[in-house]
Amino acid sequence: MPSRYLTPLDVAEILGVPVETVYQWRRKRTGPRGFRVGRHLRYDPVDVRAWVESLMDGAAA
Repeated sequence: MPSRYLTPLDVAEILGVPVETVYQWRRKRTGPRGFRVGRHLRYDPVDVRAWVESLMDGAAA
């Protein structure tokens, strides 16, 4: 397991986007895969990295 899962705020800061954008991605199912821990939304850093890499691969094609 990762040493720490990311919050939506963490993801927004890492990617340089507003936190509302992260929530919109989740609603539209276009962003990195997230999961619930109780009522809290968390992201696995490995999944976020894979999602970013998939965007980069798509842009290169």
